[in-house]
Amino acid sequence: MRSALDILHKLPGTAILCVGDIMLDNFIYGDATRLSPEAPIPVVTVKRTLSMPGGMGNVVRNLGEVGILPLATSITGDDANAHKLSELFVHSGWLPPIMIRDSERPTIVKTRIIAGGQQIVRFDEEVSRAIGPELEQKLIEAIRRHLGSVRAIAISDYGKGIVTPGLVAETVKAAREKGIPVVVDPKGRDYSKYAGATVVTPNRKELSEAVGRDLQDSDEIANAAAEVLAKHDIKNLLVTRSEQGMTLVSRNDAGKEPSTPTTTSTKTLEKTPDSSTTATTFPALAREVSDVSGAGDTVVAMVAAALAVGAPLVLAAKLATLAAGVVVGKIGTAVAYPHEIEAEAERWDFTFPS
Repeated sequence: MRSALDILHKLPGTAILCVGDIMLDNFIYGDATRLSPEAPIPVVTVKRTLSMPGGMGNVVRNLGEVGILPLATSITGDDANAHKLSELFVHSGWLPPIMIRDSERPTIVKTRIIAGGQQIVRFDEEVSRAIGPELEQKLIEAIRRHLGSVRAIAISDYGKGIVTPGLVAETVKAAREKGIPVVVDPKGRDYSKYAGATVVTPNRKELSEAVGRDLQDSDEIANAAAEVLAKHDIKNLLVTRSEQGMTLVSRNDAGKEPSTPTTTSTKTLEKTPDSSTTATTFPALAREVSDVSGAGDTVVAMVAAALAVGAPLVLAAKLATLAAGVVVGKIGTAVAYPHEIEAEAERWDFTFPS
């Protein structure tokens, strides 16, 4: 495979298991032309409403739109919003999600009110406490039951209590036994819970929080990522940097080093001081960034998809760079469609190394 398009053409029909915090995203669109007489706030005349899967559900959306068969499993409330989520999956043609219902916590819902192209307010319905041992075990059992039919696992941690250390540890253990890659979109400062993952995909801010210092340039990011890899037994970190692209940092003892790029599209950095890791930077195409919402979901989805069809991690990172470049040019939690990724590849005239 020598291009992102080669990878894209191999994706349809491939099954990937998605695990993590699932949500219902509601959007209320309207016009705001006057202030309320009751308080100094705008009055929004509603024109249309839209609902879609959010959180881990947005990873599912990204996978589904490139032809992947996404199988989602998560914890929801025992309520109407959980039923609505399931209906959205079915209507989109995806596999029915495996939802474990918990009557003691509501399905997470985020509702955004948008007027004149601007988000005026968002209100959240959620409980963020960690799930208990019983629910954790049910989720682990659901994951184990379906490992035989998937080729990669994508874990979306939104910090809402579903992605527990025990859940990740058991998922990674079961995946290793079957040779299945695990890609994690992380949350919080403690990366020990992601030990053993194939790839973890923090953004620059999240990595800064993990190491306790602000990170700016490629060298600072590469060195910080090397610290995290060594401390927490993670194989690779793919750090997203918005309009600055991405930096892939890999442990040299975790397998073959990333290939040295042969084009001007990437820049290989020197090995980090302890020579245990190698870092490669993938600059993004120059474009105006409209909204980075959902870009992390796109990255974890595309990396998992590429690894699922046997692509080297360097190529997976480049595909993710292309797809993320599409998404950040859109407003809201968006996805990258195959024709958009193809157009992005042609715009950059990408030629990938083997």
